[in-house]
Amino acid sequence: MANVQVLSKGEQTRERLMDIAQDAVLNKGFAGTSIDEIIAEAGITKSGFFYHFRDKNDLAKAMLQRYLDNEWRVFEQLFQQADELSEDPLHSFLIFLKLFADMMGDLPNGHPGCLVASYVYQDFLFSRDVRDMTTEGHRIWRTRFRARLDRIAEHYPAKIDVNLDDMADMLSSVADGGIILSKSLRDPSLLPKQIMQYRAYVKLVFAGA
Repeated sequence: MANVQVLSKGEQTRERLMDIAQDAVLNKGFAGTSIDEIIAEAGITKSGFFYHFRDKNDLAKAMLQRYLDNEWRVFEQLFQQADELSEDPLHSFLIFLKLFADMMGDLPNGHPGCLVASYVYQDFLFSRDVRDMTTEGHRIWRTRFRARLDRIAEHYPAKIDVNLDDMADMLSSVADGGIILSKSLRDPSLLPKQIMQYRAYVKLVFAGA
């Protein structure tokens, strides 16, 4: 039986504050989100907020770290499922992309938004360490997706001239762009469709069919 982590009351409050803040930031940006509205919804005092976070920037940093950790945990779980279904590096990556698209398609109201993108749009509001975290987050995604593409290229030489760093970055671009497109056109199905278009591109690059 898997271990279930039980959060203390203080940890639950901290998580609740980040949940409220994240929803607000994704809906109206960091500048439009105030500490007062967060504590009002959480039902705690301002001193209670400052017990958990030094200031708004400290909250932003904690939210971003949690978001990055959770996002990559999801990717790792999907990659594990894909690897269990196929030992072939190309087939495994294609399975991963299909699982990813299906997961995004199963969200009843569409993807709520990318916290990293929201931060980048308003990076002037954040301290240097928070801005560095967004940059490092993208570099980690590039490195990890590039490792997958390298494994594929060892067995399936690319049919066209491609840069594997750019292909790795492209998945992030497709996902973030798909979120924006889905929200703008109010059609949640567009995000999984964009992921599947990337899947088709990967298949064409390495398999040629």
